[in-house]
Amino acid sequence: QVVFALNQTLLQQESLRAGSFQIPYTTEDLVKQYSCGDLTSIIFNQDTSQVPNFINATLPAPEHVTAQEIDTYFRQELIYKRNERMGRRVKDLLEEYPDKTFFFAFGAGHFMGNDTVIDVLRREGYKVEHTPAGQAI
Repeated sequence: QVVFALNQTLLQQESLRAGSFQIPYTTEDLVKQYSCGDLTSIIFNQDTSQVPNFINATLPAPEHVTAQEIDTYFRQELIYKRNERMGRRVKDLLEEYPDKTFFFAFGAGHFMGNDTVIDVLRREGYKVEHTPAGQAI
C-alpha cells in the first residue's frame, strides 16, 4: 500500500506540473471561504480535502480496492481521529480550568468535511461561534 500510495502521489504531482491536472480551487478561494466562515462549502468537502486522493476511474480493479483502503485509512487517521483528539483536548482544558479564558486556533484541516473539531465540541454540548475577520474578540 505504501508503494502504491507513493506512486499515485508522484503521478498526481507530475500531472500537476505538466498542466494536465488542476486543483479545483485556488488559495484565494480557501482564504475567502475560511474568512467568511463558510466551512461547509464545496472547497472543504470530502472530495476536495487535503487527504491524498488515490481513487480514479482508470485504475484496474485490484488497484482500485487498494486505493479505497488507503483512502479510508487516511480519512480515519488523518482527519476523524485527529479531530476527536483535538476536540477532547479542548474539552478537557475547558473542564479542568473553568475559570480561565482560552483562545484556540486550529489549521484549516481541522474544519474540513464531517466530524470537525467544531462538530466534536458541539456534540459535547458546547456552543461554538465563528469570529469573522476584522471582528474584535
